Amino acid sequence: MAKLPKLTLTHNEKKDRWDLTKDGASRPAASFDTKSDATKGGALEKAVGKDGGSVKIQKVDGQFQEERTYPRAADPKKSPG
Repeated sequence: MAKLPKLTLTHNEKKDRWDLTKDGASRPAASFDTKSDATKGGALEKAVGKDGGSVKIQKVDGQFQEERTYPRAADPKKSPG
């Protein structure tokens, strides 16, 4: 199985929005008004795309809150959660 792309959801204070950025990219792949908008109703899964990926979700203070894998079947078996 190929490695999944890695993305990070971070708060952009300057523009007061949440940006989903592929690791190593300078532009966001998607932007959301609130963190809730990004994490509910499959919005992250749609933004990641059909090839899937691993998304790290940060808190406003920059600490990591959680990590999600899309599609779920691609989640490593040894990882907790």
